[in-house]
Amino acid sequence: MTFSICVRERYTDDAGDGQTRFGVAVTTRLPGVGTLCPFASEHGAVATQSHTNVALGRKGIAYLADGLAVEDALDALLAADEGRERRQLHGVGTDGTFAFSGDECGEWYGHRVGQNYTVAGNLLVGPAVLEDVAAGYESTAHGEAPLAERLIDALAAGHDAGGDKREDLPVQSAALRVATTGDVPRFDPAAEDLRVDATETPIADLRETFETAVRGYEDALARYADEGEK
Repeated sequence: MTFSICVRERYTDDAGDGQTRFGVAVTTRLPGVGTLCPFASEHGAVATQSHTNVALGRKGIAYLADGLAVEDALDALLAADEGRERRQLHGVGTDGTFAFSGDECGEWYGHRVGQNYTVAGNLLVGPAVLEDVAAGYESTAHGEAPLAERLIDALAAGHDAGGDKREDLPVQSAALRVATTGDVPRFDPAAEDLRVDATETPIADLRETFETAVRGYEDALARYADEGEK
């Protein structure tokens, strides 16, 4: 159905305090993936896919907010899910990582766990998709670009490697979410919740949406900096 990446990054804010940001990005050859698969909060990021069970994402984020480790939260949800062998579920919490691919997922399927990130996918052209997503993220992990932009770059790397193998399905979608433990200005594009629900060019359109959001943020600051609201 899809491939996705979940990320945890630690950083120091302008006041010198340590913060953590979480991000998730996903794309598929079906419409509306942003309503189903990616979940993020200041406690972690989760992606649920392959015969998607949306409750796994929603409950997973809720469990992380309650203080459960991501491994315990997602493992417990899968244990109670009778359809778990058809699921993929992965994510990052404050400290840990978790990735699961059931034996009944569509070929090719698999997952990867890296330092502070996880990637997973099913119905892909092959393992190179996930390898390139991981490499694409790792190459920018310490860059200065916003996480949302770097997540799009990671998706683009997987898309260029062939992505979802169902070329007979032209309608696609993509989405990303980023959250942080720190304070976020009202229009700050570093904390995005963006989706492209139905298109034949999901990564390009998601990138354009992000760039438009950044431009809108900058325009709003320039015009209303002295007013504070608007």
